[in-house]
Amino acid sequence: MFAQFRPALVLMVVMTVLTGVIYPLLITAVSQIGMPDRANGSVIVRDGKAVGSELIGQPFGAPKYFWSRPSGTSPYPYNASSSSGSNQGPLNPALTDGVTARIKALRDADPGNTAPVPADLVTASGSGLDPHISPAAAEYQLARVAKARGLDSAKVRELVLASTEGRQLGFLGEPRVNVLKLNLALDAPR
Repeated sequence: MFAQFRPALVLMVVMTVLTGVIYPLLITAVSQIGMPDRANGSVIVRDGKAVGSELIGQPFGAPKYFWSRPSGTSPYPYNASSSSGSNQGPLNPALTDGVTARIKALRDADPGNTAPVPADLVTASGSGLDPHISPAAAEYQLARVAKARGLDSAKVRELVLASTEGRQLGFLGEPRVNVLKLNLALDAPR
């Protein structure tokens, strides 16, 4: 029995060192050399202070800001340590109540807006952390933000267009707007 125990123990130690030490160090080195910004969380820094990440949404509730997609995480919104969807199906009353409440909040914030509310403003993404909204969701909020800031809608539209990211590699995904970057552009001195 000892003859089988020794090779098994040696193999366990070798595999632990390979997969638990060498491999993680190699992957960390490659990512730090190849894409250090992404490897370190894509943190956005303003005036020497971290204000957020390009990859994780944040809640915005003031009328002068574009609002993010709702978060499906708990116990608080955009909690990266509990990334998950709500898993609420279309027949779940909690989903219906949540969507209805979000539509009401959007309508109350901009009573003159009679356009259809884009789905991504009232439903969470699969991860519950999505930092992006669709260009249609940005357009829906444009008049409210322009009015709250006392800006011309055309100027705010320019910022939205400048903040719109295209499809990855030209064909993957859909155009999207990073809400944090857009709101930081709105706050930037002119």
